Amino acid sequence: MPYWRLSAFYFFYFASLGALVPYWGLYLEARGFDAVAIGSLMAILMATKVVAPNVWGWLADHLGHRMRLVRLASLAALVSFLAIYGVSGFWGIALVMTFYSFFWNASLPQFEAVTFDYLGPRADRYPRIRVWGSIGFIVTVVGVGQWVDRAGPEMVTWSVLLTFAGVLVASLLVKERSDGDGKEDQGSILKVLRRPAVIAFFVAVFLMQMSHGPYYAFYTIYLQEYGYSKTVIGFLWGLGVLAEVTLFLFYMHRLLRRYSTRLLLVASLALAGLRWLLIGWFPEELWVLAVAQLLHAASFGSFHASAIHMIHRYFRGSHQGRGQALYASVSFGAGGAAGTFASGFLWQQWGATLAYTLASSIALLGAFIAWRFTRDEQPR
Repeated sequence: MPYWRLSAFYFFYFASLGALVPYWGLYLEARGFDAVAIGSLMAILMATKVVAPNVWGWLADHLGHRMRLVRLASLAALVSFLAIYGVSGFWGIALVMTFYSFFWNASLPQFEAVTFDYLGPRADRYPRIRVWGSIGFIVTVVGVGQWVDRAGPEMVTWSVLLTFAGVLVASLLVKERSDGDGKEDQGSILKVLRRPAVIAFFVAVFLMQMSHGPYYAFYTIYLQEYGYSKTVIGFLWGLGVLAEVTLFLFYMHRLLRRYSTRLLLVASLALAGLRWLLIGWFPEELWVLAVAQLLHAASFGSFHASAIHMIHRYFRGSHQGRGQALYASVSFGAGGAAGTFASGFLWQQWGATLAYTLASSIALLGAFIAWRFTRDEQPR
């Protein structure tokens, strides 16, 4: 198993996420956009995830050669992003964001399938590889925060460009891997998707990412309004991911062996609900914000690890690529887009506290659905 090559891709991919999600809204604000426009533009990053992973997942499952498609998507994302330096206005930026995020969002689900192909029966080792994505996120979220403090929001674009280049280089280092589950037949993928447990799973993960809307779009702007410097904000982002790293490195493999993935999914959703309440109601208390960021270990870390394992068990053989794509599309794509888009209107009309309170309610609803209707499957 090419541990370091697989890890390098996660490092740079999530490093690009660390430059985009915390700071792209700040960059847009510096260019004169209001809350509704920022929420709408940030929603593009999520909306393209609805379409792109499914298109590329279908191609990968039918044509094979997942890594070729990952490399092509990584190159196209880098080239598309270069156009950001030549556009202005809402629609020009929206068009560029649509193109680069379409290709950027296409690569990760297929790379996840490649990683599980390499892992084979050692799927519980996934967090040890995925942790490097969290480390990459920390490096950029802290580093870019300090860079922007010193040089201004324009530095956000250069940070994204450098990390996109890193994603491309890392993709060139990973060899193609044949799908070890290719002979397993589950019949039509629609047969899998009609199962009540699978439907409930997708509803739950949709609601989880929808609840992240105010956080992804406005967390940096929110804290800046309360007087926190960009360096402090960057460290708060980094603290959350440091908690995730700690979970992945030392605890997640043990939790996956000891507890059901369903139980871990429910607990992650419930703790996410608590996190949004803390952020929404206690923004002036730095220690409360720090505790809320530590809960990122649950709202992303244990949530994603348990969800990715459930997908790996629900979708087998020739459906593996599309299963990963659907997870990305429904949760980070549709859920993230709906939450981010709605949060722009909520934020402008009723303020941050209500936006985060509603986000908490959505996460708790997801916890109930996951607890009541999903179920575990035995590992293959």
